[in-house]
Amino acid sequence: MPIQPLPTGLPIIAPRAADSHKGTYGRALLVGGSVGMPGSISLSGQACLKGGAGLVTLAVPDAIINTVANFEPSYMTWALPTDRSGHIPLHAKSRLREKLEASSCLAVGPGLGQSQGLFHLVGHLYETFTGPMIIDADGLNLLSLRSAPLAGRAGPRVITPHLGEFRRLVGKPHLSMEDARDMASELAGRQKITVVLKGPKTLVTDGQRHWHNPTGNPGLATGGTGDVLTGLITALLAQSLDAYEAAVLAVFLHGLAADLAIETTTQAGLTATDLLSFVEAAWRDYESRRDHLST
Repeated sequence: MPIQPLPTGLPIIAPRAADSHKGTYGRALLVGGSVGMPGSISLSGQACLKGGAGLVTLAVPDAIINTVANFEPSYMTWALPTDRSGHIPLHAKSRLREKLEASSCLAVGPGLGQSQGLFHLVGHLYETFTGPMIIDADGLNLLSLRSAPLAGRAGPRVITPHLGEFRRLVGKPHLSMEDARDMASELAGRQKITVVLKGPKTLVTDGQRHWHNPTGNPGLATGGTGDVLTGLITALLAQSLDAYEAAVLAVFLHGLAADLAIETTTQAGLTATDLLSFVEAAWRDYESRRDHLST
């Protein structure tokens, strides 16, 4: 069977240099988790490793740090305080500061939960972290509570809402997916951010460029797969792709992993853990098609 070409508009990243090392591929910091919700941030951390980040650190409440650490020995964990409700409190920003200074990029949201302290913490990170930042899940829900949800960014930003989260961000509870796609492009251009509107043929847009993903299937409609996508985007941001290109390639690989997975599993039975195990196969498929371009 002939090798299928890569879709037009997909970023082409070079093979790794022989003299590269873990520092070459960035330091990713992911902030999330709460009591009763250690899995989401752990899935993101594992996906970030499989996406190629050199060093991955998960900053989580100290009450769940042992559980999170036990999911995967290859990422590092950083203990943050836990408030009485089981969430990360606002004063954790002082402990985060030293990690942020050494981080290539930041992800916020998986398993985070919601509280008054987190409302202020997520807003603070959005407005002060100057590197690339991806906001997902409860990070988006917390931003949507602000009077101007996406204003005041300090650096490149990627947001990854599904339709419900996008509706909350724009304050339109009955918005259709078709109208959301149009609004996502306008919002991305106005705020100068990258929007990943998740759904069938996931849209990635920065207001100027637009990508409709050709990969993926309904098996992705299960909890945790969005956390895997967050980790993949974070990994590519750590490796210095720009926000739009990181989002496009991650969305493509994420969907391709799902397509490869259901050759072995089923759409109904696909889990986020299954999806993780097929990310490497998706990379191999991408790399074989990339390498074919140069022959």
